[in-house]
Amino acid sequence: MVKRRYENLDGVRNEHTFADMRKWRAERKAKVKDLTTPLPQAERKQTAEVRNNRSALSYTWIGHSTFFIQLDGLNILTDPVWAGRMGFQRRLTAPGWAISELPDIDVVVISHGHYDHLDFPTLARLPGQPAYFVPAGLGALFRRKGYWQVTEANWWECFEHQGIRLHFVPAQHWTRRSLWDMNTSHWGGWVLEGQRETLYFAGDTGYFRGFREIGSRFTIDTVFMPIGAYEPEWFMRISHINPEDAVQAYLDLDSREAVFVPMHYGAYRLADDTGPEALERLYSAWAQRQLPDQRLRVLAIGETCFKRA
Repeated sequence: MVKRRYENLDGVRNEHTFADMRKWRAERKAKVKDLTTPLPQAERKQTAEVRNNRSALSYTWIGHSTFFIQLDGLNILTDPVWAGRMGFQRRLTAPGWAISELPDIDVVVISHGHYDHLDFPTLARLPGQPAYFVPAGLGALFRRKGYWQVTEANWWECFEHQGIRLHFVPAQHWTRRSLWDMNTSHWGGWVLEGQRETLYFAGDTGYFRGFREIGSRFTIDTVFMPIGAYEPEWFMRISHINPEDAVQAYLDLDSREAVFVPMHYGAYRLADDTGPEALERLYSAWAQRQLPDQRLRVLAIGETCFKRA
């Protein structure tokens, strides 16, 4: 049976060649990058307060694209990855919390199948019996791994689960886990809609017109937006967003009261930029747009933000 191949909006494709890869590798050898400056870890982890929380909205940055979110009494993980390596590269910054510090997980949302966003050894260690919401095309893989509480999603589909609504929304990316499964599963972001708060987890994405449509459909209170893995930009720009375009994407959402929380930087060396470089460019772009400081929430690894009614 021929497997379906998923595509981006407007037919945008990542079509780099082996020659492009060689060019990138040559450029990397010519660069001097400081990989010794780590991102800050939270000075005080609020593990006990979070574990006992049953009502307030909270989100904790574990690292990379992994957030532990508490929404309307549910414990939610986004793209949970605690892996110490990605390919041949060691993780640059340790996860902010150990898996053993987590309470039972109710929901896991997956943005796509790349290994830095979908790590089955991590899933096997999660406490509780979470329901998994995954892009279309990944369900069979989950079931082969022994996970049966799995819901597959296509763009703009919505699911209700224990009082919240989960919307799978477009992103501009691609995916692959082997030599034979290029784009045979989808990719996207998740909008988590609670009783009083709506959160948008953008997943992994380049800059694209979809941000405007997402903003037209939802009034978003918190945006989890990638800012890293953008260099060299001639190679990465289709699939990864740079800090300046991440700020533009935030503006495209037309949710001016929303809080911007950056992610997807500083954990793995997926490209040539570093975590401190990504943050410096983000702060500069935010200031150039004269956006309110209180709307930018840069978390230390392991830091928790509470929003109480």
